[in-house]
Amino acid sequence: MAAPGENLKINGDRLWNSLMDMAEIGPGVAGGNNRQTLTDEDGEGRHLFQKWCDAAGCSMGVDQMGNMFAMRPGTDPDALPVYVGSHLDTQPTGGKYDGVLGVLGGLEIMRSLNDLGIRTKHPIVVTNFTNEEGTRFAPAMLASGVFAGVHTQDWAYARTDSDGKSFGDELTRIGWRGEEAVGARKMHAFFELHIEQGPILEAEGVDIGVVTHGQGLSWTQVTITGKDAHTGSTPMPMRKNAGLGMARVLNLVDEIALSHAPDAVGAAGHIDVFPNSRNVIPGQVVFTIDFRSPDLTVIEDMETRLKTGAQQICDDMGLEVAFEKVGGFDPVAFDEDCVSAVRNAAERLGYSHRNIISGAGHDACWVNQVAPTAMIMCPCVDGLSHNEAEDISKDWATAGTDVLFHAVVETAVITE
Repeated sequence: MAAPGENLKINGDRLWNSLMDMAEIGPGVAGGNNRQTLTDEDGEGRHLFQKWCDAAGCSMGVDQMGNMFAMRPGTDPDALPVYVGSHLDTQPTGGKYDGVLGVLGGLEIMRSLNDLGIRTKHPIVVTNFTNEEGTRFAPAMLASGVFAGVHTQDWAYARTDSDGKSFGDELTRIGWRGEEAVGARKMHAFFELHIEQGPILEAEGVDIGVVTHGQGLSWTQVTITGKDAHTGSTPMPMRKNAGLGMARVLNLVDEIALSHAPDAVGAAGHIDVFPNSRNVIPGQVVFTIDFRSPDLTVIEDMETRLKTGAQQICDDMGLEVAFEKVGGFDPVAFDEDCVSAVRNAAERLGYSHRNIISGAGHDACWVNQVAPTAMIMCPCVDGLSHNEAEDISKDWATAGTDVLFHAVVETAVITE
């Protein structure tokens, strides 16, 4: 296929302005964003995205999981579309760029193609996947998981948030439950641009991360039950302290992850303590262990050692413990042709690049099961993400989107 010329570039100023405009919706308390999935703010962000897509001449489709698909037609009506995108939802204390760069970078491709009067053989579709973050409704990448056939739609609809509200009800409430069957769309390829969410690219002064693999992930929810009692009048030997049990399990998690250094990681990101009163010994704790590794056998070993070790800790302390697998996916190897398209684009444009493994989960990890897929990463300051202080430069955003532009257009094939 003919490669686009090296002078083919997007409008970095327009992309940056769109990122800042989207960041006005669901502002956080410290300069970032709180635009959690299926909230009113999520709905408002979706409407703005649709407005921009309409102005770019795209036709919008929405499926029954709320996934949004904005299509620019190709010249061959029988050619499968090339998809590009990510997600617009954020963490409760999220940044302006996580996911959003991938969606609005895709939109910028459409706008730039319009500016340049370029047509492609394959249609190009910009996608906003619902509930990538998983912070309100676990697991993460929920809607792309249904799209790829990993989860059933009924199961996804039944997921509830901390207030007992269901995914299905909230999707309907904000008005973004479409009629299109989930997963009915077929893809020629899928590309996702994302900030690295790690420190490697910035530390090494590299412009572009060519993502070859994605780490596998395992989320295990652990519930430890003891007996809530008065902190002052209960003798130490007679306590059944669920909080102390959790502390010992968390220390175990650290030991397990470190035993598989340097690629494996592990921590608890979600913790609920009951009754969570200053003068009551915790009677129950619920927390989720997040283990990740690019090696499936390592993930399986960490899961096994967690259950065995936590059970022993709780048995020794007279506590009860229960485990529930609430999310996860196997390590991912992205499509070699799509990865080559990304690498070739970086070289053609003169950007420095290196191969990289994604430490975070992404919608691309699920889509990779049903279509050829690749990811592009750009640096972020200090590797910080899932934090309102998350930051990137306009130059980094532009470089990443330029590479995305070339990889997508090369795959979609320029016809005129």
